[in-house]
Amino acid sequence: GKEVIIANAIIAILTIGGQQLFSFFTFSCPCHVGQNLIYGLAFLGVPALILLIVGYALNNQTWRLVMGKRPHFERVTSSNRLLKCKLVCFVLCSITGRALVAPVTWLAVTLINGSYYICAVSEYVPVYYYEAAPNVTASERSRILATFPCSQLVPPELTRARDEVILLLRYQSQVAGWLLIAVVVITVFLSYCLASCFSPLSFLHFRYWSSYVHNEQELFDEATEQHSRLYAMQHVRKFFGFVPGSENVKEIRIPSLREWQAISGLAILKRVDEEHYDYSLLHDWALKERASGKYLSIDEDP
Repeated sequence: GKEVIIANAIIAILTIGGQQLFSFFTFSCPCHVGQNLIYGLAFLGVPALILLIVGYALNNQTWRLVMGKRPHFERVTSSNRLLKCKLVCFVLCSITGRALVAPVTWLAVTLINGSYYICAVSEYVPVYYYEAAPNVTASERSRILATFPCSQLVPPELTRARDEVILLLRYQSQVAGWLLIAVVVITVFLSYCLASCFSPLSFLHFRYWSSYVHNEQELFDEATEQHSRLYAMQHVRKFFGFVPGSENVKEIRIPSLREWQAISGLAILKRVDEEHYDYSLLHDWALKERASGKYLSIDEDP
């Protein structure tokens, strides 16, 4: 839908801005044999991997898939298993597509920029056509080529060869970047086409279904917020004798030291029976203890 397109566009723009700042403030090629490749590939791959993981982690569908459990009473059949596999594959593809927006943008922008690629592969360029240090050993040639990303380290007689090598590598990097963009665009377009072809819904029915799912999630979130607040309110009232925001409070409850200790500490999700959990220590206390104890009357007059 439009929300997905807008969200992906925002992610791409933020990634481009972050890449430019990242390159400006942190990237500095070591210009040393053996270190250039590791340094360049690290700047290319590690941020992309981190962005991919973050993309998976921030998608609610990931946790729905991970935490989804089959009810023990549900009968497993071959048709159910096949439907489950299809659903999991579809959800995984959807999650991966969303998660790939930022890392692919990072890779495309860095390749079009060219600096990381030039640093990584400069020492491996064949320079026989550039007349660059023709009478040196292979190891010495690699050492000289490794300094090409750093213009201040290149001898004056190799300036022209250095410029030609940098142009060649920038050309290769930018072509790779545009090819990556083209492959991604074509893949996304074909994926939407295939999904539309195999969809059991018509165009307008699909739009209605998308709108329904969006509205249902919004209403569910609102109901969750209100339901959990009302449920927590009962436990807070039992502990303190009133609810925040209440008017005409006549008395308040004074919790004992033992009760304060009971609701303090680290809370874990505790299973009560086959169907219910305790969500917090206060929840556990409210279900087990009677609301007896000391109460203090409140004089409402100032």
